Amino acid sequence: MAAHTIHDFLKYPHCGRGQRPPAAGSAPRRPKPAGIPHPAAALSAPIVETAGKGAPQPRRGRHKHGAAGRGAERGALASRGGRDPLRARRAELKPRTARLHMARPRSAARSRCGKRSGASPRGETPAPEERAARSRPPPRRAARSRRRPKGKVACGAGPGAMPGRGALCLGLLLPVLLGCGSAQPGGCPALCECSEPARTVKCVNRNLTAVPPDLPPYVRSLFITGNPLSDLPAGAFPAQRLPDLASLNLSGNHLRTVEAGSLALPALRQLDLSGNALVSFSPQAFGEGGSPLEELLLRGALRDHGVLLSLAALLQSGALRNLSRLELADNGLLLLPAGMFTALPALRLLDLSNNSLVGLRNVSFQGLGHLQSLNLSDNSLSVLWNSTLAQFRSLPALRHIVLRHNAWVCDCAIEDLVVWLKESDQVEGKEALTCASPDKMLGKALLKINGSDLNCSVPIDLPSQLQTSYVFLGIVLALIGAIFLLVLYLNRKGIKKWMHNIRDACRDHMEGYHYRYEINADPRLTNVSSNSDV
Repeated sequence: MAAHTIHDFLKYPHCGRGQRPPAAGSAPRRPKPAGIPHPAAALSAPIVETAGKGAPQPRRGRHKHGAAGRGAERGALASRGGRDPLRARRAELKPRTARLHMARPRSAARSRCGKRSGASPRGETPAPEERAARSRPPPRRAARSRRRPKGKVACGAGPGAMPGRGALCLGLLLPVLLGCGSAQPGGCPALCECSEPARTVKCVNRNLTAVPPDLPPYVRSLFITGNPLSDLPAGAFPAQRLPDLASLNLSGNHLRTVEAGSLALPALRQLDLSGNALVSFSPQAFGEGGSPLEELLLRGALRDHGVLLSLAALLQSGALRNLSRLELADNGLLLLPAGMFTALPALRLLDLSNNSLVGLRNVSFQGLGHLQSLNLSDNSLSVLWNSTLAQFRSLPALRHIVLRHNAWVCDCAIEDLVVWLKESDQVEGKEALTCASPDKMLGKALLKINGSDLNCSVPIDLPSQLQTSYVFLGIVLALIGAIFLLVLYLNRKGIKKWMHNIRDACRDHMEGYHYRYEINADPRLTNVSSNSDV
């Protein structure tokens, strides 16, 4: 960098920082064509004092002695007290050079420094057109018109297109394209919302009176809620069209009838029928071959006792052996059908809360080896008998039993329940269980009840007492019968003679009646009888 002088950089003002001007030993340049010379070329001419305007000017070119000669001349002028013409010329040409750089168009070719592909070769002089373009002052940019172009603006590339309009037009056309796609086979129903990436279809509060027949086959989760549906006929959800439907939510509708075959879906895992006033529920609703259903939610859907019996028949048939979650809450149930849950070996969660259950005597939990949670809260249970408590003890996986908000009667019959609560860790929140009656025990925690509070000398178990009484009565009647038979056997001879006498007496009596009948029947014998009487 030190080998080059300021004169070199002034000669090539278009070279950028870090770019080197042509070396001193490079090939000689081609002769410049006739025309206007570059403004910086005058700096390389030797400085000669002139007498006036008409004095001959020196030939422009490099100094014959190079940079050393130019430095010597400037030193001589300075020693004579004159002004350095090189510095004056540089100050004069500096604004003009800046204007030339500003006037140079952006699309022009790069200079000889090699920054642009259209640069002139090294040593060549720019063409006259290029020099004229450089010397021309920069044109003013036309003010952008704020007026919109006449006519309609096209979406996309073209003379009428505007930048940024492509995304806008695409956003306007997207709903139209989606609407056109809904009419195609496998599209979204008109009154539903579909998401193919999530494989979900939602038909919520759309005033539907029937299941849409054009559901897309990709659906896996279907929500049809808040609609006035009244009937679910057979084939409402065709298995061939919906092979992947796994979650079906029909809650909050007005369903009253669920016919046979209406829910025969091969991939159905979750079904929600809560909030429907069901009147008829076919035990063959899931088809003949069973169903892979795992979760069945029937909150507030079993107000009719006939529907409860139909559900019990469905569960006992073994069609839902994979069922792991069953919710029967908010149905006002008083008693459950016997053996309702015996055919559910995979059941893990059973919700019977917010009903009116008064007892669990006829409910069997045997065979529910995987049962983990049992919710019996908000019912009318007054006591749990030993038979029910024994079933709870026999279930190894049962660890969550909810018994809160029940009307516990704290008399002698509850002593077994109190003992089980103190020993077991299966009950959640057992510290909050309190007595509802009698008045002297009202509000007392069950865990704080002692035997002295109940005044029970011997534990009372009414069923066992009745069973003992029946056995004792049978034994007494058997003894009485045996004694009677023994007496008859010992007096058999006297009884036989007594029976013969009775037989003879009956015979004589009957013969007298027969003789009188014959006399009364014959008139001749009647006169004879009268004369004989006289």
